[in-house]
Amino acid sequence: MNLDPLLLVELLALGLCSGFLAGLLGIGGGMLMVPFLTWMLSKQGVSADMAVKMAIATSMATIMFTSISSVRAHHKRGAVRWELVRGLAPGILIGGLVAGAGIFALLKGSWLALVFAGFVSFSAFQMLRDRKPKPSRQMPGTAGQIGAGAGIGLLSGLVGAGGGFVSVPFMSWCNVPIHTAVATRAALGFPIALANTLGYVIGGWNLAPALPGALGYLFLPALAVIAAASVTKAPLGAKAAHAMNVKQLKRAFALLLFVLAAYMLYKGLS
Repeated sequence: MNLDPLLLVELLALGLCSGFLAGLLGIGGGMLMVPFLTWMLSKQGVSADMAVKMAIATSMATIMFTSISSVRAHHKRGAVRWELVRGLAPGILIGGLVAGAGIFALLKGSWLALVFAGFVSFSAFQMLRDRKPKPSRQMPGTAGQIGAGAGIGLLSGLVGAGGGFVSVPFMSWCNVPIHTAVATRAALGFPIALANTLGYVIGGWNLAPALPGALGYLFLPALAVIAAASVTKAPLGAKAAHAMNVKQLKRAFALLLFVLAAYMLYKGLS
C-alpha cells in the first residue's frame, strides 16, 4: 500500500514520540498511540468502531519491537529484575491470549474506548499522586505473580498498551525501585505484546480488510512505520531514564494522558 505522505509523516512522528516515552517512563507507547491512531484511521474512512479496535491492535503489535530495543538498553545497566519477568510472564501470556482472541472481538469499539479512557485516567491519577508504599510490602510469591501477570496481560490487551500503566505502579507498590520497575516492564512488554497480537490475529482472521494493507485488526503499514521509528528512540528514552529525575516529566505526561483519555471518552460516547 502506498501511504499518503501526510499520514506517513504523522506515523513517523508518532513512532518517535511513543518509542522515547516507552523507554523513558516504562508506560508503553500504547497510551499515546491508540488515540492518535484512532484519529488517523478515522480520517482514512474507517468506521469509528473498527478504528478503535485497529488502533489498539496495531499499537500493541508495535510494542514487540519497542520492548526489545528498550530492554537491551536497560539490561546493559543491570536494571532488569529477570526473576520478576519469569514470575509474571506465564500469567501475562494467559491473560493476553484471553483478551486478544476472546474478549476483544466480543466488545464493541465504543466500549473499548471507554475502557481505555478509564484506565488511562487512573494511570495519570496514580502518576500525579505518587504515593510511597509501606516499607514492609514485597512482591507476592509464584501464585500471586502469575495472577498479577494474568491481570496485566488481560488489561493490556483491552487497551493496546504494554502493561506499564499497571505493572510499573504494581511493582512500585511492592517496593521495587522505580528505575528497576521501568526496566523490568520493558522486558515484560514483549510477552504482553506477543500474546495479545496472536490473539488479535486469531480473533480478526475472517474479517474483511478495513483498509488496503490491513490484516484483521492489524494495520500493517502503520505497524511497519511506527515500529521502525520507535526502536530508534526507545534506547534514548531508557538512557534518559537513568540520567534524570523524571518526576516533573511524569506530571506533564499525566496531564497529556488526561487529554487523550478525554478524547477516547468522547469517541466512546459518540
